Amino acid sequence: MPRYTLKVNGKPQAVNVDADTPLLYVLRDDLALNGPKFGCGLGQCGACTVHVDGVATRSCLLPVSTLAGKAITTLEGLGSTGKPAKLQQAFIDEQAVQCGYCVNGMIMTSAALLAVNPKPSDAQIKDALAGNLCRCGTHQRICAAVKRAAMA
Repeated sequence: MPRYTLKVNGKPQAVNVDADTPLLYVLRDDLALNGPKFGCGLGQCGACTVHVDGVATRSCLLPVSTLAGKAITTLEGLGSTGKPAKLQQAFIDEQAVQCGYCVNGMIMTSAALLAVNPKPSDAQIKDALAGNLCRCGTHQRICAAVKRAAMA
C-alpha cells in the first residue's frame, strides 16, 4: 500500500492507504478527525467540507493521491473546545446548531468565505452556503452566526 504524507492542520501526517482513498476516509479513519462527516458521498451535501489550500473542498470526492504539498485544514484546525475560533464561537453564541450534522460544512464554507470577504452581505452569505444542506432548518441562525463573526 502506498504511503502518503499529508499536511493536516499544520502538521505532517503519514498514512498508508490506496491512492484512490477519499480524503474524508483518511481524516476520519486514519487520523481520528471527526469534524468532517460522511453525508452523501457524492459531494452534494457539504458535510465533509475541509479547506485545501484555503479553498472549501468536498473531501468525500478527493483522492488522497492528489494532495501532495497541499495544506489541509479541518474543523479541528480552526479552533478547539477550550479555545474556539471566532466563527465557531459565533455558532455557539447564536445557537446555530440543532442536530449538528451539517455544522462542519457550514463552518468550513463560512470560514472560506470570510477569508476572502471579511464583511459579506446577507445575500453573499446565503449564496456561499447554498450548496450545504441542513435538514433541521437552522439556516437563519447559521447566517446570523456568520454575520456575527464578520462583525467581531
